[in-house]
Amino acid sequence: MSTNAEIKTQIRQTLEDKLIRYFGVHSDEATPEQMYKAVALSVKDSLSSKRGEFTKTVKKAREKKIYYLCMEFLVGRTMKNAIMNLGLEDEYREVLRDMGHDLDASYNMDPDLGLGNGGLGRLAACFMDSLTTLGYAATGFSICYEYGFFKQKLVEGNQIELPDMWMDRGEVWLNPRTDKACTVRFGGTVHERWNGDKCDIIYENYNEVRALPYDLLISGSDSKAVNNLRLWKAVDTTTFNMNLVSQGQYVRAMQETSNAEIISKVLYPSDAHDEGKLLRLSQQYFLVSASLQSILNDHLAVYGTLGNLADKIAIHVNDTHPALVIPELMRILIDVYSYTWNDAWRTVTKIVSYTNHTVLPEALETWNVDLFRLKLPRIYMIVEEINRRLCADLWKMYPGDWDRISRMSVIAYNQIRMANLSVIASHTVNGVSALHSDILKKTIFHDFYKAYPAKFTNVTNGIAHRRWLCYSNKGLSSLLNETIGDSYRKDPQRLSEFIKYKDDKAVLERLREIKAENKLAFSKHWFNKTGVALDVNSVFDTQVKRIHEYKRQLLNVLKVLSLYAEIKNNPNAEITPTTFIFGGKAASGYHMAKNIIRLIWSLGEEIAKDPVARDIIKVAFVEEYNVTESELLMPATDISEQISLAGKEASGTGCMKFMINGALTLGTLDGANVEIREAVGDDNIYIFGLTDSQVDDLWKRGYESVKYYMQSDRLRSAIDILSSKTLAGNDFKSIVSYLLYSHGVSDPYMCLADFDSYTKTFDRMMKDYADAETWSKKSLVNIAGAGFFAADRSIKDYADNIWHINQVK
Repeated sequence: MSTNAEIKTQIRQTLEDKLIRYFGVHSDEATPEQMYKAVALSVKDSLSSKRGEFTKTVKKAREKKIYYLCMEFLVGRTMKNAIMNLGLEDEYREVLRDMGHDLDASYNMDPDLGLGNGGLGRLAACFMDSLTTLGYAATGFSICYEYGFFKQKLVEGNQIELPDMWMDRGEVWLNPRTDKACTVRFGGTVHERWNGDKCDIIYENYNEVRALPYDLLISGSDSKAVNNLRLWKAVDTTTFNMNLVSQGQYVRAMQETSNAEIISKVLYPSDAHDEGKLLRLSQQYFLVSASLQSILNDHLAVYGTLGNLADKIAIHVNDTHPALVIPELMRILIDVYSYTWNDAWRTVTKIVSYTNHTVLPEALETWNVDLFRLKLPRIYMIVEEINRRLCADLWKMYPGDWDRISRMSVIAYNQIRMANLSVIASHTVNGVSALHSDILKKTIFHDFYKAYPAKFTNVTNGIAHRRWLCYSNKGLSSLLNETIGDSYRKDPQRLSEFIKYKDDKAVLERLREIKAENKLAFSKHWFNKTGVALDVNSVFDTQVKRIHEYKRQLLNVLKVLSLYAEIKNNPNAEITPTTFIFGGKAASGYHMAKNIIRLIWSLGEEIAKDPVARDIIKVAFVEEYNVTESELLMPATDISEQISLAGKEASGTGCMKFMINGALTLGTLDGANVEIREAVGDDNIYIFGLTDSQVDDLWKRGYESVKYYMQSDRLRSAIDILSSKTLAGNDFKSIVSYLLYSHGVSDPYMCLADFDSYTKTFDRMMKDYADAETWSKKSLVNIAGAGFFAADRSIKDYADNIWHINQVK
């Protein structure tokens, strides 16, 4: 084993070599940008070397592999996480200092890789981290989005979407693998040619797109494993038309070669029109077709046969976006390898598993039959046959029950239902929290649960606790190391040992000091970014997540409005100084979500102009909220807002990241909040509002939001601000109408029904916060109870109970 001095010498030599080779400069001449890239290249070399050794071990062990398909992986910055996982941060920091450079400067240049948007992508990234740390052979597959989701910019409160140019610097982390490129076919016509019992498929007039893989190496903490996230970039196979160039038609010549490349330009293009729908469908098929070709080629290279495919690979469909892997694998097995239908189906259903992430019926993905058949004619034929056989089987199970069979069919009412396809073809279907999994069985998948109960299980989500605790909150991590040792880094359940310090005044004081330091660090960052100072002595009350009606940022705004109204009515009111922090992006075509962002920003501006209110409450909206922002914000937060309408949030993982950093949850009995309450007890979480069963009962009785408005003075004072005046010059009477007077359903996510319970619970939190000792004890209990919510535990559940894979020894 190398000594510390030898490691530093090697790092320095590597950095000097990179600077000379790529930039023709020595370290004393290198710019910060050049040094950043030299550090990145050196880290990538270390990971590549470990990857080579791990690949040899995997091939020798011949263990079963897991392939994790997801439309997004929100990996955040790569450099810091990789250096910390390699255990080399001190060495890199000292070497760079000796060379006249600063490691933190390189960290700050590292971009958040634009490969995801929200919780789905962050979960996938956390899982890849844990799979690698625990030593499983795993590959993630997604698309190399050139412009990411989008870069969020607020102009007078209006969200503007700009391209995320993350590849300008982020490309340094990617390894292009032209040797692994493949082609994907779209459109055209398909004919069957029968020769006795054998059917040949003739595919004509199709468009072909080249799929070029870029590999992102995924490191694990103190692990021999390095896994791979393979990202596909679409390249047009059309020969560049020099005839058009010679005729001066340069733009047309470029357009002809860029039509296919739009597939990998942006994540989640707007599907408000047919062109957007076709692009999303193309992206999903492009992902699964290229990924399956890669999977099968690698399998054949090792084993030389597909006969053991189901014993050696597992494919996981993370939400329905990659569900086309089911008919595409059927197509390859039948059309290319001459499997019978039954043999192919038996293989597919042994390999594929599916995680559902939503209980919102409108979020269950469907495709128009005509669009689907136009873009994917052969895949449509296979889906049609899957549906025919399913309906025949269901008729035997439920003869004459047309309604049930219609609900369970894959194709109905000119729509292809991807969730139904995922359920019927997967050997296991899981929800992502205990409550969510229970709701799935009672509601959207009830018919399937009655027919195939053994398919359904639960795996509660988890977070990469090393990133969100050890690397993001070094003060708390150091305190844990001193009190309980560092074994929790690899065994997060050991965090429970911290509970024995809940009455230790010195430890509780340290917790308060660490929180104060983290608030100061975030406030400095905020000031450098915006020029606005935050009150570090105020309560930091945070709600950061995708902007959506069901997540109820609007309920939080109503609470702030009620406090503002109270201050206006009584400037001497006893209100605890609080900074309300919001963050998140609205989908580009989601106008209500964009209006909520505009409302939050406008309220913040209105309060900032008020000479009395601004010294008591402040509203801050984090523009371009991403992983890097959250790594600063979560350790600084006092109150974690998890306030979705009960029964609507599948799980959530932000709640877990706040919890492990000592924030207290203000939330409904929804998603993972239920299990957090079980972990910490009723006294250490602040639950309010209707339960999911009470929500159902209220809908059945008839929900009238205006009745709550009339009954609550505090609620009325908040809404009346919106109806009687503008905020920062913006009118929000449309939101008043949405809450009270909609032609359809007013207040569809019951903000008004939960308002009084919410604000009373918030008031109770403020009283408890005033008792520093009591609040610190509650914070410690949350930290100690967070071990269950680590992704390591989730991955072990998947590995043992769904994928049936072993760690590579």
